[in-house]
Amino acid sequence: MKFSLKLLLCTIVVMAAALGFSGFYLVNYVFETSLNREVGQAMDESSILSFAFETAALNVPMKYNVLPNSTVEEIASNLETGGQGTSRLIRISDEQKTVLYASDGFATDTGLLEQTDENSKAYRIIKSNERYYVHTGVTVNALDRMLFLETMQDISEVFRERALGFSVYRRVTMIMLVIGTMIMHIIASLLTKPIRILTAATKQMAAGDYAYRAKQVSRDELGQLTKDFNHMAAALEENMEKLEEEIQAREDFVAAFAHELKTPLTAIIGYADMLRSRKLDEEKSFMSANYIYTEGKRLEAMSFRLLDIMVTKRSSLEFQQTAVKSMFDYLKDIYGNDTDMEFVYHYEDSTILAEGNLIKTVLVNLIDNACKASEPGGRIEISGEIVEKGYRFSVKDYGVGIPKEEQRKITKAFYMVDKSRARSKNGAGLGLSLCVEILRLHHSKLEIESEWGEGACISFVLGENKEEGHEG
Repeated sequence: MKFSLKLLLCTIVVMAAALGFSGFYLVNYVFETSLNREVGQAMDESSILSFAFETAALNVPMKYNVLPNSTVEEIASNLETGGQGTSRLIRISDEQKTVLYASDGFATDTGLLEQTDENSKAYRIIKSNERYYVHTGVTVNALDRMLFLETMQDISEVFRERALGFSVYRRVTMIMLVIGTMIMHIIASLLTKPIRILTAATKQMAAGDYAYRAKQVSRDELGQLTKDFNHMAAALEENMEKLEEEIQAREDFVAAFAHELKTPLTAIIGYADMLRSRKLDEEKSFMSANYIYTEGKRLEAMSFRLLDIMVTKRSSLEFQQTAVKSMFDYLKDIYGNDTDMEFVYHYEDSTILAEGNLIKTVLVNLIDNACKASEPGGRIEISGEIVEKGYRFSVKDYGVGIPKEEQRKITKAFYMVDKSRARSKNGAGLGLSLCVEILRLHHSKLEIESEWGEGACISFVLGENKEEGHEG
């Protein structure tokens, strides 16, 4: 059963119970008030009749010492006649409670008469001939006689009003329930609209539409739930996109790796087959062996880089205070004998908190990439400076540069901006991927500034430095 229907049914049940109870209480309250009023009036009238009977008895001639029964009947008849136009009925009984006079239609039941004595007044509600009466009983003292006066006052109108009240209230209740049901149906639909929207959104997402968002139609708890659901959906979509990108990256990595293996292996197999299958002169044999050696070294470098990347991703490093000067001295030793390029070093001496050997690997890879991007004799600037957030290392070249649209891709494994240039210099496109992983462990990242044809400057910042002096 739908939640809106449950809400509607519960509301109808509560409304029906509330209206039924309140109607019963209200109609009965009015009925009890009217009935008590009628009873009060009947008792007052009974007292008046009793007084009138006693007064009439006093006017009887004194020749009688005791009021005769005939006179009692006459007085009772006069009292009944004097009440014409009313619904009054009278019955008079003697000391032995024998009926002396009774109006036509007076009930024959003597139950109330038996309960009446000289010190009490009694009444009851009776039903006679489909009509309701207030039956009262009092004693009358007349000329040394104690008589019993009973009256019956028609109160059928009070009961008819109660029946009419219940009938009217039932109709009103049904009308109010129908109207209330329609109103509550609209309210329930509005209240449960966010739930229906969320249900539709979950179905859309279950079908694979992770970009679908639920519309927020209120600002209450359900509205907040919708807002939280959309946040969750956004996070889920982002995670799915990351997973898809990661899967695509792995597929691209495998494809690129297979392609990168194919090229050197083809050369190695081809030249090895040439050496095996025919006798070559010394120059061709040397050239073939050199190709095999060169491509083999490229495969070796590629495997080492891949191994470094995998190990780096699974590593947890222990940082140590490392002098910047020692790193630049290491770079000068490596590239000091390279006469093909012009290397310029400029740095501010300091210490950094890092894994020194890995940072050296990053700098070597950046310098190698700068050399591959530059023409022979090109200028390579390696610098270090203290900045607000730590220590910045930079490697700048004046080579071919990196297009803007390529700058986000060059850190992916096997990606090369100029594949022919990179392969001619034994590049595999793994250097920057390794740099990214090492810097990730150092909570840093590569920053690339470049324009196509105008060279490139790649830098990164390491935190926790301590200034000691300056050296150029």
